[in-house]
Parts: sequence; structure tokens; C-alpha cells
Amino acid sequence: MRVREDYRTLSGAEKAAVFLLALGEEQTARVFEHMDDDEILEISQTMSSLGKVGATVVEHLLGEFSENISSTNTLVGSLDSTERLLERVLGQDRVSSIMEEIRGPAGRTMWEKLGNVNEEILANFLQKEYPQTVAVVMSKINAEHAARVLSILPEGFAMEVVMRMLRMETVQKEILEDVEKILRTEFMSNLARTNRRDSHELMADIFNNFERSAEAKFMESLEERSQDSAERIRSLMFTFEDLQNLDPSGIQTLIRSADKTKLPVALKGAKEEMQDLFFSNMSERAAKIMKEDIAAMGPVRLKDVEESQSSLVTTAKALADRGDITIASGDAEDELIY
Repeated sequence: MRVREDYRTLSGAEKAAVFLLALGEEQTARVFEHMDDDEILEISQTMSSLGKVGATVVEHLLGEFSENISSTNTLVGSLDSTERLLERVLGQDRVSSIMEEIRGPAGRTMWEKLGNVNEEILANFLQKEYPQTVAVVMSKINAEHAARVLSILPEGFAMEVVMRMLRMETVQKEILEDVEKILRTEFMSNLARTNRRDSHELMADIFNNFERSAEAKFMESLEERSQDSAERIRSLMFTFEDLQNLDPSGIQTLIRSADKTKLPVALKGAKEEMQDLFFSNMSERAAKIMKEDIAAMGPVRLKDVEESQSSLVTTAKALADRGDITIASGDAEDELIY
């Protein structure tokens, strides 16, 4: 993690966050007592994404207090440390509200946030609620999103919601606040927790972006320290060799989308069966030209081959994210039936 060492790059909110982290929980708790929710939210959001701040920056910022904190070395602002600090001075409802703002889908209001929640996830939650509650929610989110959610709900339940909406008059403020509270405490807080990314998934992405030699070195060291973690990360990684699990349509889509200067270099260093997989999904003429290009290259640096293969993997993952291709793991469960 990069350490912030340049005091001049800190924004006002970042300076306030560093200052309060350096003061400690007890003193910060007293400061928060004199702030409104918007001020606490802004500083809390900054704290949660601050990362490491070098001791010299802390000393510069605190000035005359530098002697008392010079042994601090670094401060780390994170979601967990921010939440613990808030819990010392605020009620659980306010803490949940602020942390939900930090972690939850983008949007200033609850209804804006719901507009950024996948319709299937939202429908799955709402079908367990009273139709009147769902009617209130549907009346507050935008019509396009409401239509997608209603189409997923069980038909009878959805029609009951529609009828409630047709009979609905102005929603009383107290009812609206109750519905918002339900969404905040029972839905958004759970959504925020489930959206916390698994550390092994994050590390698998990092390993995927290593150069091959660095990946091998780190994996070897990790295996010595934690065989379980190494195996889990390896299972989550997507490598050039995994491209052989693409179906013919996927390979053809990848060939069309790949960087034409990198594809021959990537195949130059590939195993014969991988080359055959790509050649068999090209036209006879295109495969002939590709083979001639590869043969005319002569010796190619390993680093260039690995870079080209990584580029191909990146393209494949982008296509999979858009739903243009399906990447199977090679397990029996992922086998395609034609």
C-alpha cells in the first residue's frame, strides 16, 4: 500500500481525517459530538479511503503536537476503524446510516441508492415484505427500474403491489421514514456486508496482473506459508491456459476482438494444442497467414510473449464481463451441452 508522504497533496477533508485519527478515538469522539451528520459523513468517507499516511505528514499537520506523535510512524484509515470510532459517540442507527452511505451503492438519498441496486437483488428482498411497503418503494424509485423489479416479482404479488399503488395517496412522512428505516437496517446494511470483496478474489486479480516470473515467485512463497490460500487463489485466477475452456464461438469472438499485433506473439509461445485451438477457429486463409507471421518472427523474448498472452487474457475477461463470451472453469458443472 502506497504511503502518503507529500503534505501538499492533502485536501482539506483529508487533513481533517488525518488530524482526527492522530488525536485518537476518545478525543475524536468529543469532536464528533459537535458536528452534524453531513460533516461526520464527509470526514468518515475520507477516513475510510485514506490508507497510510507517513509520520512526517502527521507531524507537519499537527505542528506543536508532533513530539507526542512522532513515534506513531503511520496511520491507517479503514472502514472498520472508522466504524469503531463512530460507535463510541453515536447511536447505532446513526452509525448504520453513515456507514451505509460510505459502503452502499452510490446516491445521496435512499431512493437514488436503490436505483443503483440490481433489480433481481432488490426484487428478492422486496418479495418478503408487505405489498404496501413494496408499493411505497416502487412509487419512489424511477419508473424504468420499478418496471424491471415488478416484472421479476411473483405475478400475483406484483399485481397486489400495482393495485396498492393505484389506490395510494400522498405517503405520510412517518410511513416514508419507517420504510426508509427498513431498507437501511435490513437491506442496505446486509448488501454492504455482502459486497465486501473476498480478500482471495482481490489477490487473485493482483496475481493475474503480475508478470509471469513475479507470479511464480510470489506463489511459491505463498505455498510455503499457506498452502490453502495458495490453492484458493490459484483456483480464482484466470490464465492464458484457461482460454482452452472457451467454446468455439467464444474463441472466434476473442480472435475478432484481440489486438492483431499481440495475437501472433501470444500464440508463438503457446503450446501446440492451444495454437491448434485458435487456428481451427479461423478461416483457412486467416490461419495460413497467422502461421506464416509466426514463423517469420524468429526468436521472441519470453517477456514479450507473456505480455501478449496477458493482453489476450485481459481482453477475454472484458468480453466475459460484457456477456459476449462465457468463461468456464473446466469443471464438470461448467461443461456446455449442445
